[in-house]
Parts: sequence; C-alpha cells; structure tokens
Amino acid sequence: MSDEIENTVDAPDQSNDQEQKKPVLIEKGEISEFMKTALVAVAIALLIRSVLFEPFHIPSGSMKPTLLVGDYLFVNKPAYGYSRYSFPFGIAPIEQRIWPKEPARGDVIVFALPTNTGIDYIKRVIALPGETVRVKRGRLFINDMLVEREMVQEIMLEKLSGATVPAIEYIETLPGGVKHSIYEESDIAQLDETDLFTVPEGHYFVMGDNRDNSQDSRVSDRVGPVPFENIVGRADFLFFSTNGYAGLLELWKWPWSIRYDRISMDIDPMRVATATENGK
Repeated sequence: MSDEIENTVDAPDQSNDQEQKKPVLIEKGEISEFMKTALVAVAIALLIRSVLFEPFHIPSGSMKPTLLVGDYLFVNKPAYGYSRYSFPFGIAPIEQRIWPKEPARGDVIVFALPTNTGIDYIKRVIALPGETVRVKRGRLFINDMLVEREMVQEIMLEKLSGATVPAIEYIETLPGGVKHSIYEESDIAQLDETDLFTVPEGHYFVMGDNRDNSQDSRVSDRVGPVPFENIVGRADFLFFSTNGYAGLLELWKWPWSIRYDRISMDIDPMRVATATENGK
C-alpha cells in the first residue's frame, strides 16, 4: 500500500525528497571512519587473544571432574612466555621461546598436539623434564615413588555416548603437595599398565584427570611427552559453562542450561606446602 502511495507522488516532489534525505543516509566519509573503527576493534581483539588471553572450549570429558564438556575457559598466554604456538595457526616466526617460564607440576595446560600441531589438547602436567613415569595396575609412579590417592566417593560417570558407568573419584597428591581430583573406572583398563617413561629434557609428561578416558602422554604414537615449545598457555579460570541442554537459538532454555556455579571457577590445583619446601 505504501509503495502505491509513493508512486502517486509527482516526480518533482520525489526528487526534492531524495535530495533532502541524502545527507541523512550517509555523510561523506562515514563509511571510511566506520571501517577504521572496525579494523581497530578487530586488531585489539586479535592482540588480546594472541598475547594475553585466548578463549578455549572443552569438547570432551578427558579432564573430568576438573573440566566438563561445555566449559569455556581463558588460556593465560604470558604464563610460560611465548612460542610460535602461542599465536594463531603457529604463524609467528619464533624459533625459541621468548621470556620462558617453566610450567609447574599440576598446572593444566593447553598445547599443540605434537603429532598434529593444528589440534590443541588440554591436560595436566604430571612429570617434569628428566623424571620417570610409570603406571602399574592403575597406580601412578613418579621417580619410582607411588603417588598417593585418597578415595572420595563412588560415582556414575557419564560417557560422551550418554551411557553411564561406575567409577571412583580420588584426590591424588602429586610430588610437592599438589592435590587434584581424578576419576578411575578401574585399575585394569588399557592405559593402567605402561612401560617406564623417561621425560626428555625440554618436555613434560601430561595426563587427563579422567584417567581411563584420556589420550595423553601415555599414548606415545598420539601424544607422548609434550615439548615446551608446543605449550600455548596455562588454563586459569572458567568464564562460562553450559550443559548443552539449550541450542544456540533456544533462548528460552538458556536460564536452565547455564552452569552458574562454574562461572569464574579457578582451575589451579590445591598446593600444600611440604616439609622440603619449608626447609625442614
């Protein structure tokens, strides 16, 4: 109807209306200013992501119970300095790590998979360069010393398929008094019996907290020891978490899909001072 009304207006009047509206539509130079502003905003976002903090999404359950599918966290890039893999697609022409700082035992790190650097993994640092690691009958040994674990509770562990299996939650205490939770379905699973590994210099031995459902340094042809160069950064805290109940456009379901109690959750393990650290 409105189109028909406009078509009945005399031609001279249309011309006058258009001339009056031209300045309102776009002022000269507005597009270029908008583009400049957009480019600056994109550049700042890329700078923050490349140099300071990069968001990371948890797609699998290999780090349960610490990290759940649907968790979103920030990776601290400066924590260990910078390598080529600290930047998107590993394109930075960096041969050696800049401002290096060694990861601590128990840190949760994001790293470029040694066998396919186009894929990022997230695991926990278990052993440091020069140390030995072995799993025997489901028990972890570091430098031939048994790593203590304390049973917390029996649980039903949900798999990615949706099926549930019985499992046990333990508190594991790594050398140096680093405490964190792990899940074990049993002590006779495929990766519960390994050879003796010696961590090469400049590398780190990593494992998932969901011990029977993690591809980690125990799998030599997939992960193996992680080179220091491949480490992207340290996982510090969660900024969002969803249980996957709501689809992206199902806004009415979002209030029941968000895991509010996990937002801003710290990922660092508990570190208890030992007698050796206190000089006793």
